[in-house]
Amino acid sequence: MKTITIQLDSHSYDIGIGEGLLSGIGAACKAVGLAGAAAVVTNPTVAPLYAGVVTGSLQQAGFTPVVIEIPDGEEFKTGETLNSVYDRLLEAGLDRRSFIVALGGGVVGDLAGFAAATFLRGIPFVQVPTTLLAQVDSSVGGKTGIDHPLGKNLIGAFYQPHLVLSDVSTLKTLSERHYRAGLAEVIKYGAVLDAELFALLEAKVDGLLKRDPQLLGRVIARCCEIKAWVVEQDEREGGLRAVLNYGHTLGHAFETLSGYRDLVHGEAVAIGMVQAAQLSQREGYCSVGDVERITTLVQQVGLPSDAPVVATEDLITSLAKDKKNRSGTLQYVCNRGIGSYVFHQFTPAQLAEACCSGR
Repeated sequence: MKTITIQLDSHSYDIGIGEGLLSGIGAACKAVGLAGAAAVVTNPTVAPLYAGVVTGSLQQAGFTPVVIEIPDGEEFKTGETLNSVYDRLLEAGLDRRSFIVALGGGVVGDLAGFAAATFLRGIPFVQVPTTLLAQVDSSVGGKTGIDHPLGKNLIGAFYQPHLVLSDVSTLKTLSERHYRAGLAEVIKYGAVLDAELFALLEAKVDGLLKRDPQLLGRVIARCCEIKAWVVEQDEREGGLRAVLNYGHTLGHAFETLSGYRDLVHGEAVAIGMVQAAQLSQREGYCSVGDVERITTLVQQVGLPSDAPVVATEDLITSLAKDKKNRSGTLQYVCNRGIGSYVFHQFTPAQLAEACCSGR
């Protein structure tokens, strides 16, 4: 197992990455000082595959586990689902000595983490991501929350886990669509923060698509190292951490306008990255060749690159509700070449018009 530690003033924790780690979750939770009852929040897709291994390991380590299933899908990352989790936590008798295990992808991690942040004013939680997107991005850094009908992740909290345990073996059962969607977040790190990683991805497309476990372990670890470095410097997104929103501003808007049904998160981010690269080139931050490299890699891993057809007015309205909006201006992440970045200020109207006029 490779271990990466995030060192924060408030709370530091380890990210474990390797194969066959689920059977050791109980011992790992014990090692970080957790005790009492453990609520394993998961979904009907993941539970039949991995809930038994996780609860068995927790029981063996002396914990009392209870499984809470929530519906599978971004459209269920809502206040209604969150309240149903609170109900189950109360019914199971969890108290402040208890903890939550988030077993699943980004939706499970975000919602279960927010439940942990707010239940009894905060109880510990552990991230056990089972999707590529969650292993490289959403499980790390303490962003938790739910969506609102007017926008994605508008309700939430920064709340760090006690532990992240990423078992690469779980990626073998991930659907093709969601696996490829996770590659969007991997590409993001290379495009704006690590030119060597981007070049590795270009050279190893076949291995990525074949889910080579050694390659995945290396790539996931590098992404987590990058995110750990960013979060250590800017835990609450006051500056540098905003770079991780590359491709997300327009991506979130496309997700929202699709009702969280037509596009999964990684697909929307892929489209957003291609749009960002094109805008970066128009603003003089990168070359046409850089745009072609980003677009080609997105397409080679089987992700969409063309923006969906949406009304400019609808896109403006959605962008205006983005949580990064400050006094009518969005701090937009542009790639400066490959492996570097620059922030550029756009109004929602300027961004929407640039996007829609490029079709």
